[in-house]
Amino acid sequence: MASPSHRRSLRRRRTVVVTAAVAAAGLGAGVLVMNANADAVDLYHQVLPAKDGWAASGSGTTGGSKADSAHVFTVSTRAQLVKALGSVSDTTPRIIRIKGTIDANTDDAGKKLTCADHASGTGYSLSAYLKAFDPATYGRKAPAGGQESARKKAAEQQKKNIVFRVPANTTLVGVPGTNAGIKGGSLQVQNVKNVIIRNLTFAATEDCFPQWDPTDGSAGEWNSAYDSVTLRGATNVWADHNTFTDAPVFDKSLKTYFGRKYQIHDGALDITNGSDLVTVERNVFSNHDKTMLIGSSDSDSTGKLRVTLHHNVWKGIVQRAPLARIGQIHLYNNVYDTTPLNGYEPKYSIDSRAKAQVVAEYNVWKLPSGAKVAKLLSGDGTGSIAGSGNLVNGTATDVVAAYNAANSKKIKTSVNWKPGLVAGLQTAVGNLAGELAATTGAGVLS
Repeated sequence: MASPSHRRSLRRRRTVVVTAAVAAAGLGAGVLVMNANADAVDLYHQVLPAKDGWAASGSGTTGGSKADSAHVFTVSTRAQLVKALGSVSDTTPRIIRIKGTIDANTDDAGKKLTCADHASGTGYSLSAYLKAFDPATYGRKAPAGGQESARKKAAEQQKKNIVFRVPANTTLVGVPGTNAGIKGGSLQVQNVKNVIIRNLTFAATEDCFPQWDPTDGSAGEWNSAYDSVTLRGATNVWADHNTFTDAPVFDKSLKTYFGRKYQIHDGALDITNGSDLVTVERNVFSNHDKTMLIGSSDSDSTGKLRVTLHHNVWKGIVQRAPLARIGQIHLYNNVYDTTPLNGYEPKYSIDSRAKAQVVAEYNVWKLPSGAKVAKLLSGDGTGSIAGSGNLVNGTATDVVAAYNAANSKKIKTSVNWKPGLVAGLQTAVGNLAGELAATTGAGVLS
């Protein structure tokens, strides 16, 4: 009979092997994986498993896993995060462990900053701005002049505080058990490669100084900047087990000026400007309007914008889950709960336009009583959505056929590619909503 110590050793090895197998299959994000020498790798050094979506293409996505000890940081303040990120031109592999919640609206000493602090010295005030550009007196032309210049200066001051530029070969991970995340900030992954973002809550990303655009639509709009995470020209990015929310300030509480909502929120996670080879998995998107944009315009980069979204939960969101343009986008095993939440009323889940090639399969929708399947999708008549195995309220449903039956601009049903990077794809999804409720978002990894 084996000794107690030997039995404990066997149990440890089995735990590592089983967890590694789960991670390799893309079925969860176990804390431990195995390398070629059968050594355990901690959460902070994990890399994207093989075949786990588009970000596994080529050499895969490894983030800062090769960081030396001098480039492994634990940060808990804005100033520490800025220092750990360093220069965006420095591609040295780095691991940044975020402990607790970092408030982006603080100065280098940690003092809380308000919108008034960001506007200090610029001459901007909302009341003066509203008076200057009231359509009743100013007309419906683009704002220009003193108050618009002052608004731009104030916006630049806020931007210096809340935008964090991420270098190539970086892993950002929330320390388990610390409520890790970034409040009021925007991670910018621009024109860099090989980035991992995991186990973080992104909340309250707010623009203090939205711009009035009277030419946006028939009645004008207030447009804000700052996504919680924005990918622009980024390649090989893995976003895993994060939570995105507007909390604590929801859109229903925002004021109205010039007859339009004074919108302080932009995107949650936007993937634009020729970004490519991105995997977004096991995240929770909630309490938000314009959630995810793939492709910044109808003329964004052809041949790029290859994105995989799987095992994510979308609840209490209005639209763009995602809005897809041009690229090859694979959506599988996602859960969409379209029940209104905190005033966020759903418009649609998936929008395929500008010749986007979307494959949506084995996803699950929960619709409240009276909601129409035809409103789950949107399009401009040029985009495609293929795929099968989708469930609506537990019933197998052809969501594209339902949309096309009710709309003149049809969504095409064939695509010019076939997904091959499908780690963890589940074809039996009757219990998926319950499974993901316990395995997605920040705070699950340990």
